[in-house]
Amino acid sequence: MGILFGNQHGSTTFWSKKRQVEQELSESADKKKSEDRRTVADLVKKSNRILLSISSHAFPFDLFPDTINVEEGRITIITRTFFLSSRVHSVDIKNVSNIFVNIAPFFAQLVIISKTFEENEIRIRNLRKDEAVFARRIIEGLRIFVNKGIDTSNYTVKELVDKLQELSTTKIVT
Repeated sequence: MGILFGNQHGSTTFWSKKRQVEQELSESADKKKSEDRRTVADLVKKSNRILLSISSHAFPFDLFPDTINVEEGRITIITRTFFLSSRVHSVDIKNVSNIFVNIAPFFAQLVIISKTFEENEIRIRNLRKDEAVFARRIIEGLRIFVNKGIDTSNYTVKELVDKLQELSTTKIVT
């Protein structure tokens, strides 16, 4: 739908404002789709990278070990109670309000306090002391990154773990 004007050399077509607006909206929608695809690709990349995975160890052996997987955006706790049965619980890093390590003579316990979980805290017992402290440091570092809005998808797993460990270097008194 254009306006046609004639002149000495022939006719020239000028597009109406409506056509221009439609074209700009189309370009804007294409740009939004491109940004959304990039965002989804980054989320998928971040959600599939496990930074740390530790299991519980009961004395003398543990038939049904619990497992903690720390990813860039969430913590997944897998609790096993019997053969081929488990309960999987995920907590987003942004929803972790605090994390504690309780150290006993032989093992440690990791306590994750969630803002959204009904029971509010998740306890994982019978962890090795150094693994529990390392997990706490990684999670604390991730919490800082999330609070500051830092995109971690540009780091390799090793670089990211090194930075997180460096960021959370507070001395723990045992």
